[in-house]
Amino acid sequence: MDTMSNMDTIKIANAPCSWGALEFDLGAAAPDHLQVLQEIRETGYVGTELGDWGFMPTEPAALRAVVGRQGLDLIGAFVPVALAEEAAHAEGITSALRVAGLLKDAGYPEAVIVLADDNGTVAERTSHAGRISPNMGLDEARWRAFARGAMAVAKAVRDRHGMRTVFHHHCAGYVETPEELDKLLSLTDPELLGLCFDTGHYAFGGGDPLAGIAKYRDRIWHVHFKDYDPQVGIQSRRKGWDYFESVRQGVFCELGKGSVDFAGVLEVLKNTDYQGWIVVEQDVLPGMGTPKVCARNNRIYLEHLGI
Repeated sequence: MDTMSNMDTIKIANAPCSWGALEFDLGAAAPDHLQVLQEIRETGYVGTELGDWGFMPTEPAALRAVVGRQGLDLIGAFVPVALAEEAAHAEGITSALRVAGLLKDAGYPEAVIVLADDNGTVAERTSHAGRISPNMGLDEARWRAFARGAMAVAKAVRDRHGMRTVFHHHCAGYVETPEELDKLLSLTDPELLGLCFDTGHYAFGGGDPLAGIAKYRDRIWHVHFKDYDPQVGIQSRRKGWDYFESVRQGVFCELGKGSVDFAGVLEVLKNTDYQGWIVVEQDVLPGMGTPKVCARNNRIYLEHLGI
């Protein structure tokens, strides 16, 4: 197998969350989409995700115009749904179909729906992110509800728009730890629901990203590259920080400055003929740091790894 040609098929994107454009209601404004898209292109990336609904235009032609103006591809969109709650499933399906329809009508039918729990909305999970104990998890009935909801979203997106859905494990949600991810994947159809593997969230949730990406490789259709600073993680545990304070303190650092073995992760991907996208994410809260500088540093780091 020609590993160099495999590396050539992997494309590198960034996402609005790296500029503080997050799905949470944080009471502060991120840079607008025009600045974010321009800076994604200027720092060396060739794709982006949509960001929260309304961050970018919600009319297909307008969306195509602003993304295309920067020469970028639009490769996915994050859709949070409170999947453990049966009552939230119908609204979640509607939301996912709305987003998928926008992507398809704007000319991006290969984009994926990145489905996640409605992270940050359950106080116990949010306040204990990075230190979840088994008694904070779902019981069997709610696990079944969670899995049914995820499958229903994926099926609706596939049947209506012919598009794929991947599940994003995420701290401050009900699928954070390696054991919780195992549980969800065991309850869902691998032909219908793929996995968005996020290296940083997997590490913050207590896992080894290199072991995780090898273990779940057959389910992985989309990859998020995020680094994890274990020293901040230790402080978070000692001081009892919630998820948002951990992010504010830099738990997700620049690539190469944390504990994730990105060279090893890339080796697994190239040796298994991964041909999807890698999305660099360095989650920050609105107004934090210098996103454009970090984005460029992250791209340079990946260039040094050969991609």
